[in-house]
Amino acid sequence: MSRNTSRGLRKTIAAGTASLAVALSGGAPAAAASGAPDADGADLVVLSVESGELRMSFRGDGPPREGGAGEGKSGADPGSVRFVASGTPVGVVPGDPAFAFLGRPGSPVWSLQEGSPFSTFDTTGVSRGEVTLELVSVDGPGSFAAYTLSEWGRPTVLLDSDGRKSTRLSAGQRLGGVVWLFDAVGEYRVTLRASTGTGTRALSDEAVYTVAVTGLPPTATPATARPQQAADAEREAPAAQKAAAQQAAQKTAAQKTAAATGKRVIADGHVDMGPQLSGNTLTVRLKDDSTTPPTWRELADVTLKVTDRARIDVPAGDGYAFLGEAGDKVYLLPQSQQAGIVWPGWNTQHESVVGGTKGTVTWRLKQVDGPGEFKLFLTGSFGTPEVVFDSAERLPQQLGIAPNTHAHGNWAFTKAGVYRLTVEMAATTTAGKAVSDTKTLTFAVGDATDAGSGSGGGTVADQSGDLAKTGTDIVSIAGGGALLLTLGTAAVVLTRRRRSDAGHLSTAESS
Repeated sequence: MSRNTSRGLRKTIAAGTASLAVALSGGAPAAAASGAPDADGADLVVLSVESGELRMSFRGDGPPREGGAGEGKSGADPGSVRFVASGTPVGVVPGDPAFAFLGRPGSPVWSLQEGSPFSTFDTTGVSRGEVTLELVSVDGPGSFAAYTLSEWGRPTVLLDSDGRKSTRLSAGQRLGGVVWLFDAVGEYRVTLRASTGTGTRALSDEAVYTVAVTGLPPTATPATARPQQAADAEREAPAAQKAAAQQAAQKTAAQKTAAATGKRVIADGHVDMGPQLSGNTLTVRLKDDSTTPPTWRELADVTLKVTDRARIDVPAGDGYAFLGEAGDKVYLLPQSQQAGIVWPGWNTQHESVVGGTKGTVTWRLKQVDGPGEFKLFLTGSFGTPEVVFDSAERLPQQLGIAPNTHAHGNWAFTKAGVYRLTVEMAATTTAGKAVSDTKTLTFAVGDATDAGSGSGGGTVADQSGDLAKTGTDIVSIAGGGALLLTLGTAAVVLTRRRRSDAGHLSTAESS
């Protein structure tokens, strides 16, 4: 599916994408049969030295936590995992020469993971030196390429079946934002070999990644076909199994909805904002992954610190004009994790929400109080920015999030200072009751900004009614993080409003 933009910097109409599904094969544990591991942000290639040997593995639940349970330092054997990239093509090869390695412009391509965040190559299990990762062979109906994107969507090729066959990875690092693309439907066997040295000894390991690239019928679109697939799957699921799963999830969730107390400033590492359900009460909290196990915190107790390491220049080109003029400075928390910068995302994965709600969770941005503008946007496989929230436009704006979703985007702030984002999350319980919660998410932007003065606020009053007709509504169409971006009855034009005042308040406007 191609992306279309018009003159005047109109918002992207559609960004339906492929999602990554993972199913264990053959001798997998029985527990895995009932559902695929969560692959959003998966560590597709994990390299570690264990008992003097180099091991290549796959870890579907992100980086391990010291002392925590789970798969440990490494993960599963890639040969025991079957990856499925389902849906329509993620798009067509753009005419930009930087993407010429993908093939002829206009040709369709399929992504192993177009959802946010992209995947990761992890070498934290190797203590020193470099690791060489080689593409030994690709057995399949088409070509394969793996690459990363810069903050502004410029690709760096890592592996290419029609070109580059090896790449060097620094030891002790996590390389995020890795895109895997294929140019034909069918099954692929991608063989990778990793090698490194410890003193005088050379270490190596090899693994085969099996990827099934499937396609929807030509007449189908992600917006219509995927909900139908989900409905079919739901009808086919045994009622007893669904009821038992819900009861187990609710019982477990009841023990886990309590939040930690105490003020905290977080300037590095992974955090997610998401809802928790206790009875008929929905509460928006922040999941802090810096602890083992992760800690859910009240938003009122947390300030996210955006340091000057996140300050970069707006690139040239109309695609990023919503951030300002080329060369303007902005603070950007990128979609892919970077060391030394806080990495905020959002999720609907808490057991209480998965087992206790039905349908999507709606996230509304209702108000932004800060010295500049706030933007949240996604970077697609071809580096195209897709705006989710923009405080320069009419508020509220909303995002529909499918159950059991974990996602990340680019959080941009145009000036230093304290920003308070009034956010609401709303859902429907399995009993049909509408529940919601409104909180304030606080950012202290810039090294000189006092994070202590930016303590997050508590619950605030609802300041909006229905979404304005000219507002933006982004509807999640698949649990893997795929999004469909639609517009209201009137077109929304990204006209930049330049402000010279010291601060501004963006609030809901009457429709």
